[in-house]
Amino acid sequence: MEASRTESVPRELPVHLEGLGKEYGHFTALKSLDLTVPEGTALGFLGPNGAGKSTTIKIMTNLIRPSRGRAVLFGIEVRQEPTRALARIGAVIETPEFYGYLSPLETLAYVGRLRGMPSNEIERRSEAVLKEVKLTEWADHRIQEFSKGMKQRLAIAQALLHEPELLILDEPTSGLDPRGMAEVRDVIKSLTGEGRTIFMSSHLLGEVQEVCDDVALLNHGELLVHGSVRDLSRGADTSTFQTTFLRPPTSQDLEALASVPGVVEVKDSGDSSVDLRISGGEEGQARVLEAMVSRGLKVITYRPLGSSLEQLYLDRIQESDRL
Repeated sequence: MEASRTESVPRELPVHLEGLGKEYGHFTALKSLDLTVPEGTALGFLGPNGAGKSTTIKIMTNLIRPSRGRAVLFGIEVRQEPTRALARIGAVIETPEFYGYLSPLETLAYVGRLRGMPSNEIERRSEAVLKEVKLTEWADHRIQEFSKGMKQRLAIAQALLHEPELLILDEPTSGLDPRGMAEVRDVIKSLTGEGRTIFMSSHLLGEVQEVCDDVALLNHGELLVHGSVRDLSRGADTSTFQTTFLRPPTSQDLEALASVPGVVEVKDSGDSSVDLRISGGEEGQARVLEAMVSRGLKVITYRPLGSSLEQLYLDRIQESDRL
């Protein structure tokens, strides 16, 4: 019965999570998660700390077993055939640890031998992956000399050594300084630019927007939103805009703006500036701008505060926290 269920999943679908759940005693870490990732997609698995992201990834990589449901990679159920299911993936889980006295080349050679790769293939792939993560000049240096960001890039190189078709990254910039974060993000962006399939967890919205095509938002173990970054940005319920006027608006002006259909909140931020939270997308914005013109308010600047996706993120998380 289980075999036939696995065959019902498209064989080349890199990730298919079906009814995935995990309990630790009375605590529910994951609630019936359904999620798929098509080939060539970079998915940002987004959510605050404790949302269930790492639990999902540990189930996908067979580090823990689900309480219910199944994780299927390339048509193979992880729990039933872990070796086959994981053969086509590379993963970086949590903080990488290396033997400090080894060099990147020695480390990759060791990993390659463990994987049963031929020596000439190890040499070829080691050179290629170190170039991809921008560590070629450090190939013969001891890893104990490396910064956290460099170690994280080496971990990605190690995960790419056997040319996996799916790369799983669990909070790849966690604990890094700004420079290290930028270096790792640059590597991930270059990988997504090559059309690789990537499943990346993060609690940083800006990071996901920068490097991913799709986003899945998780909180309290439950999937709240799933779609493309572009579509979700367009479809956000509300957006906040800061407007600066030539003269300070009067209280009557603020009341008039607050009464415009679609205006959720009007906040006087001083210095002739007003923050307007608006629903209804472009039509809602047009109505507000019309009202400004009709009251003789001359606009100097009109710009979004944050992104509409950021507002969607905050709205959904707050709504989920209230339940």
